[in-house]
Amino acid sequence: MEIQTSGRPIESLLEKVLCMNILSSDYFKELYRLKTYHEVIDEIYNQVDHVEPWMTGNCRGPSTAFCLLYKFFTMKLTVKQMHGLLKHPDSPYIRAVGFLYLRYVADPKTLWNWYEPYAKDDEEFSPGSNGRMTTMGVYIRDLLLGQSSSTRFQVHQKIANADMFLIITYFGGTV
Repeated sequence: MEIQTSGRPIESLLEKVLCMNILSSDYFKELYRLKTYHEVIDEIYNQVDHVEPWMTGNCRGPSTAFCLLYKFFTMKLTVKQMHGLLKHPDSPYIRAVGFLYLRYVADPKTLWNWYEPYAKDDEEFSPGSNGRMTTMGVYIRDLLLGQSSSTRFQVHQKIANADMFLIITYFGGTV
């Protein structure tokens, strides 16, 4: 069963410039060779060291994480596959790409149901290229509230006010 989506077309999920850069990147074109969910997970494990949308340094192309995220967009992940990503024991970056996928693709009414079991997750990782550590729980809180400083992506989906109240209350009223 596929994840309940917002119904938005793939090309409208990311900012236009980022999307165009992903689709024209040599790295993304190389990803055509990956045919299965498991092959993409292996690529995340081997290649991703941050989940910002852009590469760091002078070469400002799309990051490997966002190229692989877009690859997942084209695969239309199932509920079972998403649970596999979110619970993956081998790398926090595999999990972070799963949470990003949901933030962009999932129906906003379902986000809290997906994120809530992980809201207090204390696995530490560095979502940005600056090496600053945070917990997965704080990372997903910031994704939900559109305050992720390390990913700096535009939040396209609005979360219902009732869900936002629930989220803020869950995190102790701090945003």
